[in-house]
Amino acid sequence: MSTSASLRSGAEAQQAFRDVMAAVASPVAVVIALDGGRPHGTTVSAFASLSLTPPMVLVSLDERSCLLAVVRRSGRFGVNVLGAHQADPASVFARSGPDKFDGIEWSPSGELPRLPGAAAWIAAEVDDCVDAGDHTVLLAHVTAAEPGEGSLRPLTYHRRSFGTRTPLAQ
Repeated sequence: MSTSASLRSGAEAQQAFRDVMAAVASPVAVVIALDGGRPHGTTVSAFASLSLTPPMVLVSLDERSCLLAVVRRSGRFGVNVLGAHQADPASVFARSGPDKFDGIEWSPSGELPRLPGAAAWIAAEVDDCVDAGDHTVLLAHVTAAEPGEGSLRPLTYHRRSFGTRTPLAQ
C-alpha cells in the first residue's frame, strides 16, 4: 500500500479530500431563484455545462441550503457566472443567512434574479434532482444564455480563495 491517504471515512479522509480539491480551479457562480417576490441565492463552484443538445447545465447544492427548497418548489433558477471583479458578492452569497440580498443590486431577467456585471447569465428549468451524498445535483435545461458585456474574465475558486486566471504570454 502506498503512503498516500486512502479515502475510507472520518475526519482525516475528509480533510485529505478537501486538500486535493482545493488544488482544482473551479468557476464561481451565484445561483438565484425567487420565492414569491423574494430572491434567494448562494455561491457555488460545482457548476458545469452538461449537454449541448439539448443545452443543459448541472449545479450542486447542499442539502441544507434554503435555496434548494426554493428551487424544488419553483423548478427554475438563474446562474450568474461571476467576473473577476466580483469576489465581494461571491463572499456575501457564500455565507449562511437570510439577509444575503441586503445592499445587493439585482434585477429580474426572465422572472429570475440577475446580478449586474456578471461574466455570463443562464436561466434554467430543472429536469431532474439527483441525491449525491450531502448535496443534490440539479440537472437543468437552459432556457436563456447571455454572455456578459465586454471581455469579462471569470472569477475562479482555487486554493480556498477567489481569484482569476491570467492568460499565458504568447
